[in-house]
Parts: sequence; C-alpha cells; structure tokens
Amino acid sequence: MKATTTASATDRELALKLGALMLHVLGSEGGSVMRAMDDTGLTFVQMKTLFTLAGDDADGEPSSVKSLAERLGVSLPSASRAVDGLVKRGLATRAEDPDDRRVRRVALSAKGSRLADTVMAARLRGLERFAAGLEPAERDGLESALELLLERDEIAAIHRTHAQRTHTQRTHSRRSSSR
Repeated sequence: MKATTTASATDRELALKLGALMLHVLGSEGGSVMRAMDDTGLTFVQMKTLFTLAGDDADGEPSSVKSLAERLGVSLPSASRAVDGLVKRGLATRAEDPDDRRVRRVALSAKGSRLADTVMAARLRGLERFAAGLEPAERDGLESALELLLERDEIAAIHRTHAQRTHTQRTHSRRSSSR
C-alpha cells in the first residue's frame, strides 16, 4: 500500500475510470440490483450492515455492534441505529453474548438472509450480463486485473465469503426445485 494520503493525477484518473465502470455496471447493466436495493426501503448504512452480516453468516460467527461499526467505518451510534432498523424489520436478531453480558451479538434472521441473497443474485445477474458482453481481449484483461487484485487479503476474503454464499444459495435452489 502507498504511504501517501494525497492522490496523484494518475491515481485520480484511475479512480475516475474505475468509477465510470462501476456506474455503468450498477446503472444500465445493474438496474435490477438498484431496484432490488430500493425496494427494500433500507438506508445505505442498513444495506451495508445487511451485507456485512451476510458475510458473517457464511462464517457462522455473529458480530458485535462495535465490530460492525469498525468494519463499516461508521460511528457506534450509527451502527446501532442500523442494527435497530434491521431488527425491527425482522431482518436481523440481537442476542446477549454468552461470555460478556454487556456485548450484544447480531446475526441475520432467515428473512434477512433471503433478502441479502436476493440482492446479491440481482447484482450477479447484472455483472454476468456485463461480462458476457465483453470482447475476448477485454475479458482477458479484466480477468488478469481481478486475479492480481484477489491477491490482496481484504479482497480475497470478500470474494471467498460471497462465492461460498452464492454456491450455498445455488445448492439450496437446486434441491428445492428437484423436490
């Protein structure tokens, strides 16, 4: 990682290019994900909390509100309000930590897990449409760049979590449809 905190002109240009790609993929190509997110009625912080908890769900370990705040990059009161909103909607559960009664552990409910899966599926459909429309050279370049970025632990961890969750979701869908 770079030690400097100010962006160079080349960093800014790269950021603009990445931003343009994200807007394209989440805009015209990812309209279904934006609709799915909008249909939830959740705030941005609640949606980030939902996806963070979905990652925890794959690990099987409920989070503390303090841990959520740190990982989301928000204040403890903001994380607590987000959790309150998810709990009130039946999307998450909150329970006392068995080892420390002062700590509350948060996990997705079955309803919250289904919602996270629905939004993730919409996001993947948009990304799949985008990938399918790439020329071979574009696809190869993107694949190479992504493989390089997946060497970063923080990106690899997110990829593993969501790949596992997507695989589990597809397995459950196949079992349900074969019954």
